[in-house]
Amino acid sequence: MRCRALRSERGSAVAEFVLVGALLTALTLAVLQLGLALHVRNTVLDAAAEGARFAALADNTPADGVARCRELIAAAIGDGYAGDVGASLGDWRGHPAVTITVRTTLPVIGLLGIAEALEVSGHAAIETLD
Repeated sequence: MRCRALRSERGSAVAEFVLVGALLTALTLAVLQLGLALHVRNTVLDAAAEGARFAALADNTPADGVARCRELIAAAIGDGYAGDVGASLGDWRGHPAVTITVRTTLPVIGLLGIAEALEVSGHAAIETLD
């Protein structure tokens, strides 16, 4: 009689539901966090590319591109992600170009994350009026 009571699976459905539910919740949150991190990366990358294109126009300077990049990041994600934006002039693939580089936070838990762990650059050929 005692052996039969030990082999009974009565009540195990509740424990299994809790374990599987916790696992699925953790998996769902991890996928959402990955999506958020990719969204932040893609938004910052697009802002850097747009800032480089803006700075490369004939009547603009690299400082104009930095300001445009910061404006786009602040509007899309927030001011905290637009802190470290820099511009440089140089050659890219053999052509004179403007490079806008953004170093920002990589979100790990929500929007909180590792400071300056994400670095992206946008390049654009310099436009001239010649």
